[in-house]
Amino acid sequence: METFPIVKDPTPSLRQRSREVEVSEIQTPEFQVYLDKLARTMIVEDGVGIASPQVGRNIRAIVVNMPKGPECFMNPEIVKKSEAMEASDEGCLSVPGKYGVVQRHKKVTLRALNRHGRRVQFEAKAFPAIIFQHEIDHLDGILFIDKATNIVTASNGKHI
Repeated sequence: METFPIVKDPTPSLRQRSREVEVSEIQTPEFQVYLDKLARTMIVEDGVGIASPQVGRNIRAIVVNMPKGPECFMNPEIVKKSEAMEASDEGCLSVPGKYGVVQRHKKVTLRALNRHGRRVQFEAKAFPAIIFQHEIDHLDGILFIDKATNIVTASNGKHI
């Protein structure tokens, strides 16, 4: 299966808020193919998450590499977040070669639509919580470099 090219900063569309996705749109065969291709792109690019704006579509759809493999979430929102914060090193497929330290909530409760258009609510903590916060930022036009400190340029590492 082919993959999407990754949109890189400073492409203006990376700074735009993405539109909500309707259940009727999610349930179309075309959208299901799109989600498969988005997940495949994340895997091939060695990412742990990817958001639609990173492949040039400003829609609220993300893929996160979960314990059982890539899972798709549409219109994800954080409905609760821990007061406790955690600093971690982040990178991004759309900001190649740059890494920085970002403060994120240690635990978040999320609500979204799954790839079948059904509402799901769940908790993420530690590294998965960081990935969800990073990808949801993409849907709001925010890049990790907007929040990061100690930004360095390097040629290796995991991308979120």
